[in-house]
Amino acid sequence: MPKEPPKTDSVSLDDLRQQIDSIDTQIHSLLNQRASCAQQVAVVKQREFEQAQKFESGSDSSSAQQLLFYRPEREAQVLERVKKANNGPLADDTVAYIFREIMSACLALEKPMEVAYLGPEGTFTQAAALKHFGASVISVPQATIDAVFAQVESGQCNYGVVPVENSTEGMVSHTLDAFMNSRLKICGEAELRVRLNLLVAQGGGEGVKRICAHQQALAQSRRWLDANFPKIERVAVSSNGEAARMASQDPATAAIAGDLAANQYGLSKLASDIEDQPDNTTRFLVIGREDVAASGRDKTSIVVSAHNRPGALFHLLEPFEQANVMLTRIDTRPSRTEPWNYVFFMEFEGHQQDPKVAEILQQIEQQCVMFKILGSYPKAAL
Repeated sequence: MPKEPPKTDSVSLDDLRQQIDSIDTQIHSLLNQRASCAQQVAVVKQREFEQAQKFESGSDSSSAQQLLFYRPEREAQVLERVKKANNGPLADDTVAYIFREIMSACLALEKPMEVAYLGPEGTFTQAAALKHFGASVISVPQATIDAVFAQVESGQCNYGVVPVENSTEGMVSHTLDAFMNSRLKICGEAELRVRLNLLVAQGGGEGVKRICAHQQALAQSRRWLDANFPKIERVAVSSNGEAARMASQDPATAAIAGDLAANQYGLSKLASDIEDQPDNTTRFLVIGREDVAASGRDKTSIVVSAHNRPGALFHLLEPFEQANVMLTRIDTRPSRTEPWNYVFFMEFEGHQQDPKVAEILQQIEQQCVMFKILGSYPKAAL
């Protein structure tokens, strides 16, 4: 372990720099030791998997590879542990970000994972994917949420990332609808503080005739736009990334997008933090083909359709109150099977393997004409 630095009143700047160089050398050595250990873990897992295959038939090698090498619950436990063990002066989240990148780089030594996301490049969904998986994954843009699901279902991508709700604009209905006919599981979640910028091409800013953005970004910055650009046309496009791409090709177009899009397309900021709500946050779901084991700090999501009778919703909620389990989200969507029939998307604390949660699920299933567990997964650690 590195020695405690001497008091600053008895040490020179050169001494401190030498100590930093010494610490960096130790960090470098430890990083490579960790990477080597991770490679050995991959070898052991592969050997155990091959041994197991001798006793099984019809294994899906692509899903098995995902199961072998990426463990969402394990990574969530590591991030929670380092945050709890942190004594500063670095902030807890800063330490967790560093460890996220270390784990991402180590996992990529075996084979970088491919993660589909709602594109194009530069969207907040891509930023959420990189936040959750680290920069060493291969992020694969898709034009629609349905396409993200299709890429993961077919095995072309290991995981997908899709938006599910915004703190000011509510649920993303298309994501909820996509789960209805999908076999995919929710494997994790990511929360991203949405900071919106007004972006233009390098050297631009004069003669802007239109402002482009996703419809939610336009809504989230409506008051700022009314105060600063009340007469400029606002155009809703498929994504903020697409708006940034358009702005990079047309000096008369400005885009509302985040820092990732600004960097991706080489744009300049006319204004920063233009969102009307300073705590504007979007939540994203990570989707995959495998169930996730309990991490100790989990959520479970289900979709159900109750019998059409008085008190149906009350009876769905009653087991949570009786078991003292926190219900964190409930949303309704048309069932699309018959008029005026609805399904409920429910999210609550705990893992489906927990005895108390398993009992709740059993009670709810008995009251439903349709019941589907979307997945149990670790809460966002960052």
